[in-house]
Amino acid sequence: MNRRIIVLIVLAAALVIAGVATRGFGIFPRAGEGELTLHGNVDIREVDMAFRVGGRISGIAVEEGAKVRQGQPLAMLDTATLDSRIGQADAQLAQAQAQLAKLRNGNRSQDIAQARARVAAAQAVMENSERDYRRREPLVGPGAISHDVWDKTVADRDRARAQLAEARQGLSLLVAGSRIEDIDAARAQVQAAAEARRNAATDLSDTRLIAATAGTVVTRAREPGAIVQPGETVLTLSIDRPLRVRAYIDETALSRISPGMAVEVTADGNPRTYRGTIGYISPRSEFTPKSVETESLRTDLVYRLRVIVTDPDDALRQGQPVTVRVPAARPAHRN
Repeated sequence: MNRRIIVLIVLAAALVIAGVATRGFGIFPRAGEGELTLHGNVDIREVDMAFRVGGRISGIAVEEGAKVRQGQPLAMLDTATLDSRIGQADAQLAQAQAQLAKLRNGNRSQDIAQARARVAAAQAVMENSERDYRRREPLVGPGAISHDVWDKTVADRDRARAQLAEARQGLSLLVAGSRIEDIDAARAQVQAAAEARRNAATDLSDTRLIAATAGTVVTRAREPGAIVQPGETVLTLSIDRPLRVRAYIDETALSRISPGMAVEVTADGNPRTYRGTIGYISPRSEFTPKSVETESLRTDLVYRLRVIVTDPDDALRQGQPVTVRVPAARPAHRN
């Protein structure tokens, strides 16, 4: 009888221990599975707006605090120098195109007719010199003509032959037209001139500073009349949408969140509760930033996560401390 009582006591103790260890065999929620509270800040995202070319600022269309839309003109540089470059590039391109057209079209018929006339004239001079040569050749031996006259006759004949050959070569070049190499070189000149024209046009378009994204002007670093260098910041835009919150979570609670999970976001002094979703969880741990107020020590290792606020308004300011609440996980349904 005593042995049976001991067995029952042992079984009862085992059941109690198992119940405590499993929180009522899974019937009751585990400790720590209630609402999860995280802390962070509205993410600060800014873009520095600058011209790709240097010059003098002729105007700035926005003030600090202004809301701008994507594609909105913000500032402009003086374009006098670039307008001159565009005109020069247009003239060089036209000249290169005319030279290429000239080589492709070949020589005019008038040029070829003129070359034929030069050949005919050279032919006549050469025939006349040949006749003088044949007529005077028999007179050299008997001494009927002087050696000076004979030397001049030979020289005139040789000169006439050379001039005729030169005229014929000139005619041949005109008839053959331009060489392929010359046409290729002229085509390359046209391409180079066209590229220079495009570069000048690109620089001209870069004299207008356009908002790359919608946002708010937070800094107006330069004023009209200032000379700026390429890449020098003129305006700084704060990116308002989508609005992101940077928060941190302790390693022990990391398994309780996942990307796409719905959360609530609140800020001190703001009665509204915003909806959001967890978008990114860092795979690396880091020390808690000093700008974040947490219930644990600042030296604890935490994981950074990003929350996308789905219904933001202007009451949420960049850098503002916020609280992120992750609703308690619902227990699994049991039949």
